[in-house]
Amino acid sequence: MGGYGVALVGHSNAKVIEAITKQAEKIITCHSSLYNEARAELAEKLAKLAPKGLTKTFFSNSGAEAVEAAIKVARKHTGRTQIVSMTGAYHGKTLGALSATWSPKYRDPFQPLVPDFTFSQFGNVEKLRETVSSKTAAVIVEPIQGEGGIHPAPEGFLPEVRRICNENGTLLIFDEIQTGLGRTGRMWASEHYGVVPDVMCIAKGLGGGVPIAATIAREDVMSSLKVGDHSTTFGGNPIACAAANATLDYIVKERLPDRAAEIGYSFKEKLERIKEMHPIVREVRGMGLMLGLELKFDIRNILMNGIKNGVIMLYSGRNVLRFLPPLVITREQVSRASDILDALIADEEKTKTTAS
Repeated sequence: MGGYGVALVGHSNAKVIEAITKQAEKIITCHSSLYNEARAELAEKLAKLAPKGLTKTFFSNSGAEAVEAAIKVARKHTGRTQIVSMTGAYHGKTLGALSATWSPKYRDPFQPLVPDFTFSQFGNVEKLRETVSSKTAAVIVEPIQGEGGIHPAPEGFLPEVRRICNENGTLLIFDEIQTGLGRTGRMWASEHYGVVPDVMCIAKGLGGGVPIAATIAREDVMSSLKVGDHSTTFGGNPIACAAANATLDYIVKERLPDRAAEIGYSFKEKLERIKEMHPIVREVRGMGLMLGLELKFDIRNILMNGIKNGVIMLYSGRNVLRFLPPLVITREQVSRASDILDALIADEEKTKTTAS
């Protein structure tokens, strides 16, 4: 589970603890209207690590807040209102982010949502071409859909999304809240596809477990926001920024994207073997240490029995096991978890066979 993908550098990482402690002895809060060293350092680090051209950052506290900022800056920069999201998308549960989220179970209780949001079929270039127009402020997309079931963008889709946005003067927003910071085997999932967005949203593991998020954009795009257009009391908090600085340093120094690629390859191989052994398994998907195992039946029993056996797993819907472990996970831990999962699926298979 990895704290729903938050524990990229593990739980209570020593470098993160040290950074938090040192910062707490200096200053704990500093509003973003005033200068703070930890915040400035983090902004510089992100400008260097982000995809080319994305140099200006707005700090907030959660993934949903990062998406809210992206939506606002897209509308302000373009003077347009329409936002195009994807079927299967998940971008958060605040009202704007929820408006870009696909699932009716999240949306329906809070209708009417923010107007002028529409959806295009994930992976379908022609549908997107029909949907995007001169009225579209931005297209927002996850390079790999997480909540939607661990679905990587089909080959060739994201370059076409970039082309369609360029043709219509539309901004491209990548939601890398789950996929970013080395999770997929690259620093950013967009690198797998060779596509650079205009705006990128990151959060989850950025603070090593401390709440912090960032909306990173091209300078001309972010500069569309004037003083007072968008602000937050706690965004860019010194302690959160200190934790994020330590986290980024650790990710780079320990080459965690490479580690995610190597360990993820091994983990995916083990999941593929489980699929070969058990007809109950339908498909294995994902990149790096962002993996999904789709079963043909409800996975609730597997989740509950996993906890009893020492493995806490995530889910995407009713039949997909989602794996977002820390990038510092060992091969031994992956092997142990895989063995337990294998046994749990075998037990579930016997139960289903007996019942039928």
